[in-house]
This record gives sequence, structure tokens and C-alpha cells, in this order.
Amino acid sequence: MALDLETIQRAPKVLLHDHLDGGLRPATVIELAAEAGYRDLPTADPQELGRWFTRGADRKSLELYLEGFRHTVAVMQTRDAIERVAAECVEDLAADGIVYAEVRMAPELLTDGGLTLDETTQAMLAGLRRGAEGRDITVGLLITAMRQAARSVEIAELAVRHRDAGVVGFDIAGPEAGFPPSRHLDAFNLIARENFHFTIHAGEGFGLPSIWEALQWCGAERLGHGVRIVDDITMRDDGRVVLGRLAAYVRDRRIPLEMCPTSNVHTGAAASIEEHPFGLLRRLRFRVTVNTDNRLMSGITLSSEFAALADAFDIGLDDMEWLTLNAIKSAFWPFDGRLRIINEQVKPGYAHLRAEASAAEIASV
Repeated sequence: MALDLETIQRAPKVLLHDHLDGGLRPATVIELAAEAGYRDLPTADPQELGRWFTRGADRKSLELYLEGFRHTVAVMQTRDAIERVAAECVEDLAADGIVYAEVRMAPELLTDGGLTLDETTQAMLAGLRRGAEGRDITVGLLITAMRQAARSVEIAELAVRHRDAGVVGFDIAGPEAGFPPSRHLDAFNLIARENFHFTIHAGEGFGLPSIWEALQWCGAERLGHGVRIVDDITMRDDGRVVLGRLAAYVRDRRIPLEMCPTSNVHTGAAASIEEHPFGLLRRLRFRVTVNTDNRLMSGITLSSEFAALADAFDIGLDDMEWLTLNAIKSAFWPFDGRLRIINEQVKPGYAHLRAEASAAEIASV
């Protein structure tokens, strides 16, 4: 069954990789900047500001891609601002048909206005709860540490402190080159000792060594992006595909890949959507999931991301359901909750869409 944008928007979707500071509404950035007295925005026109962020992100470099965040982070330095951004994030995700989301943010970036790490986390959780109220969406918070900083143990402790209030796991993000995940081994060991969950940004701006360290040194449960795992896959002249030992390990162990195709094109990790390794990895049945990364920076929604993949790789409704099930099975939400989402939202939602399509086809005969 072919996919059109309306069908994609109505389909229940699951999002595992979405940065809070990368998904603000342009109008909100402008309003919060005015409230904070922040005068460094390039424009006060919401549409132009949105285009400005996307132009700035699409420079084929992870380091350059990250520059736009100085503006969004600058306007998120009060409890009210953080709570508003988090609430609007959930509203936007629910409006896009997302039934489960894990939103991530680095609290250490939100303390310039005098808030403590705990206060920033409490504000984010309050906003996520407010945004989810009355909407058919479940949301968890991933607490992120910046890999170029030296606070990962402190941030891991923060994540554990708030695990019963809505924090579902821990993450590290930031520039990969020069900042290997093994620098934060103490933080990952702490999370593991607490029987908690963590994912690691790896294989986006750097290659196989970053993925290997994330898995074999640090014990990551999921790979944030993981796109460079394709470097360990060889296409033979006779058409055979040969997996290297790391790629085979990732596939055999069903390690989830939090793939963000448009973002990967913008950062230079992939040349284009059509050339993105998503198609090959899906065909080889890796545990692929589809994500947004930064909706403001890349000018996307999860629906538009699926639409782009449908155009490039001819994926249909069954493929979309498979990718969605991959994501919810890989989520850090407790098992009973994931099972409920699968049985009460994901499977019935796709069954309904298939039934509608079948009825329409019969009526057209």
C-alpha cells in the first residue's frame, strides 16, 4: 500500500530521538527572546527565522550544525520558558500522530540563568506532563550529558534521581570527533549499576571506532544515529552483501539504530536521502527506527521524514508499521506500557488504515 502524507500523519508513530532545544517553534523563540532581553536573533519574523535555522543547519558539518543551538538554549534559561518549550514540544508531536516519544535535553545547558540541574529537569518534566494532558501520547525524558564537558557522572546521577518522575534514560551528545564515548565510562557504569537505560550518540560525525566504543566499552543499549555502521558493510561485484564483524554484531543483537535521515544529510553523514544507508539497513533487517533529531533545525516533522523515505525507498504502510514496532520495542518505557501502546494504539491504528484502503479500493472497482 503506497503512502501519502495524509496517511502518514494519521498513522500512529513512535519517536526515540528528538532534542528539546532543536524543536522549538520559531514564534516561541522570538517571544522568549523578547522576554529575556536576548537580542542576537538574526530576524524577528517567525517564517524567516525558521528558514534561517534550516539554512544554518544544512552545511554538511556536525560542528556547524550545532551552532544554531546557541540561540534556542539562550532563550531557555528560566523555569517558565523551559516548561513552555517542553509543553509545546509534546503538543506538536501529538498533532503529528506520535503516540510515544522520548525527548532529550542536556540540563547543564540550561543553568546560565541561575537554575540548578534539578530545577531544569523538574521544569522539563512539568512541561512534558502539561503537554501530554488530554492527548493520546506517552512521553519520557532522556537526560543528556555533553560529551565535550566533564559533568557526565553528575548528569547521570541527576537522571537516576528523577527516574520515577518521568526520566527514562541517559544519553551523551555533542561533537563526536575528539570526544570518544569511553571518556564517560564512569557515567555509563553508574547508570548500569542502577539498572537504568542509556543510549549514546555514535556513528554520526565519526565512524566505526565511535560505534565500537559505545557498544563494547560502554554497553550502549541503542545507537543515536549509528549511520556509519554502513562502513562495515561491503557490496560485492556479484551483488552479495558482506557484513563485517561489528555490523554483524549490531544486527545479530538487534541493537536499535536511531536513524535521522534529513539531519544526517544536513550534517554531511549522508550525501542525500536517496543515498542514505537507511534503505540498505532496512533491507538487511537491522533494527532501524526513524526519527527527527531536531525538527526546527532541519525544518521537518516525523511525518515529513516518513514521506521523504517513502519517495526515496518506496516504503509502504506495512514497512511503516514495522519501523514503528521497531521503535516501540526499543523504547525505554516499561514493558507493560510498551505492550499497551502496541496493542491499543499501534496495531489497531495500522489495521484501521489498511481496512480503509481496502474499502476504498473495492468502492473504486
